[in-house]
Amino acid sequence: MTETPLPTPTESAIALAAALKQFAAADRVLLALDFDGTLAPFVDKPKSARALPESKAALEKLERTPDTWVAYVSGRPLSSLEIVTEADEDALLIGSHGVEVRFGRDGVSLDLSDEERSTLTRLGEVLQQLVDSVPGTRLEVKPVGFGVHYRLLEETDGADVVRRAYEAAATVSDSLTIRDGKDIIEFSVRGADKGDGIERLREYTAANAVLFAGDDVTDEDGFRVLRVESGDIGIKVGDGETLAQFRLADEKAVAAMLTLLAEARASRA
Repeated sequence: MTETPLPTPTESAIALAAALKQFAAADRVLLALDFDGTLAPFVDKPKSARALPESKAALEKLERTPDTWVAYVSGRPLSSLEIVTEADEDALLIGSHGVEVRFGRDGVSLDLSDEERSTLTRLGEVLQQLVDSVPGTRLEVKPVGFGVHYRLLEETDGADVVRRAYEAAATVSDSLTIRDGKDIIEFSVRGADKGDGIERLREYTAANAVLFAGDDVTDEDGFRVLRVESGDIGIKVGDGETLAQFRLADEKAVAAMLTLLAEARASRA
């Protein structure tokens, strides 16, 4: 069996350019974008992260274009996502991997049950004990769970923290939703993913085509729901296996892509 050669970077760039041209010509489009590692470089203080100026300018231009929607889809809690995106009241936001949704000025209540609240409390206690025992780790409080960050640790130490976090969480519940991201392991009492968020955004905007870009393993849930045959575009940022059709190297490449797309979409309008 003859192996099909991988496309060269030039071939990939040409294919992406053609797909973006088709996307820009669609009647109603939605850009659903991960934030950290896609629009904004990673920083040591999460609340100080901001999108690259070139991306921000392109997104503002897209938002002013008729029948064009921009949404941020993130694992961050909605409260944090609002800060780093500098979102206005009309912004479309998906936080906590799809658990939290904000369609403009209308929010969505979490409505946690008493059992979920009890589990959440106990989960926070055992994970906090773990973090307190390992210098260089940090516990992030999320609306329906917690994330254990270990970005500052060596690879082997990080793997040990992940193992211990799994063991600690298992003492609380065997039905938690678990996500393994970039230097973070997350445990939630309620399940939802970025694919769920994208589908809700698609329904809300009635978009004919959706572009989703993301860099993390959790973004694969978003790529999974894209309808490539209908003109949707999935863009993986950085290295790693992916379901996305296309790949860009980093946040600067994303900014360049958004700038071109904003120009193409505006010329159509």
